[in-house]
Amino acid sequence: MPSQPLQPLPFPCTRIAVVAITRHGIALAGRVIAALPGATLFAPRKFAAEAAAAAPGAFACYEGKVGDQVPALFAGFDGIVAIVSLGAVVRLIAPHLGNKETDPGVVVLDEAGRWAIPVLSGHLGGANAIAAALQQAVGATPVLTTASDARATLAVDLLGRELGWTFEASHDEIVRASAAVVNDEPVALVQETGSTDWWSRHANGRSGPLPANIRRFARLEDVEPEHFGAVLWISDRPLPTGYAARLAGKRVIYRPIAAAKKLALGLGCDRGTPAATITRAIDAALARIGASRIDVAAVASITLKADEAGLLEAATAAGWTLRFYPPAVLAAVDVPNPSETVRRYTGTPSVSEAAALLAAGTALATDPGALRVEKHKLRGPDGRNATVSIARLPASSPAPN
Repeated sequence: MPSQPLQPLPFPCTRIAVVAITRHGIALAGRVIAALPGATLFAPRKFAAEAAAAAPGAFACYEGKVGDQVPALFAGFDGIVAIVSLGAVVRLIAPHLGNKETDPGVVVLDEAGRWAIPVLSGHLGGANAIAAALQQAVGATPVLTTASDARATLAVDLLGRELGWTFEASHDEIVRASAAVVNDEPVALVQETGSTDWWSRHANGRSGPLPANIRRFARLEDVEPEHFGAVLWISDRPLPTGYAARLAGKRVIYRPIAAAKKLALGLGCDRGTPAATITRAIDAALARIGASRIDVAAVASITLKADEAGLLEAATAAGWTLRFYPPAVLAAVDVPNPSETVRRYTGTPSVSEAAALLAAGTALATDPGALRVEKHKLRGPDGRNATVSIARLPASSPAPN
């Protein structure tokens, strides 16, 4: 049965490399690529024909040893699916490990497609979520060893991630709060804002009530922090006076995304990209932060794309009016991912990121977190690419006209 495209992964893990080193592994990788739009197959040069057949337009071949590719894969991808033996993968990645906040999620998939084993960065790197996606794609059984997943309890570092929430906590605070949850210590969960259905969507879905050791509160002021091993606070306000010291070392603060109609899209694409590819890229980028088209207040691109049929068709179908900025205006915007290649072709080092920030009426200098999605790229079946960036409007701003 052919693989069906999956829903976008519930974390910022859009750049996925699928590494296969045998003919059978490459065939399996083709099914994975088909189910994860935007993923790229990496295979030895000697199997170039097999790679092209398995993942047309979405593969790259390398010379030499697979181990020599690991630094580039770690630097260039958010997640890695390795159709290689577990022992070999451990040896290959060991010299390149950094920390759980920056390492990509790594999942081993056996050549028969039976087991998906997260090896590295199960939570923050998204390896557990990738394993769950592989279950849908090829029927592999996820082998999850993280305590919160094995016991289907709350994963402190994933709370609200499917909805685009961010958290504020040190590494030690995350470790302490996670230990409190899995060791059945009393944990206070205070929710003052944000969607209340986060539990059913949490870590690929939880059912039933919260674990018995987690007690809900409606206001932080109702909590006596000294009685709890950790305090998880979902709010959009600063800490009340006197609470910083009382919560020191045991608090994790979660910040839900901005309200509806507070997002601006910046769009870029190859010449001739179909509307279907652009629409898929938009929906996938919005899903990464728990948003949808109804949350979009403005959409923009570069003047060079004012006659781009697919772009115009996608915007019209969504009921949006596109605005277009000249290259010189876009080039003046500070962005996190400028590209000299893009500058050579368009006259600006950034199209989607700069357009999103301009359409939102904001800048990274005044709001460092304004860019909610950086340069989400999706390659269509014909090999043409669409790129989407998402910026949030300033809290006090009305929706742009």
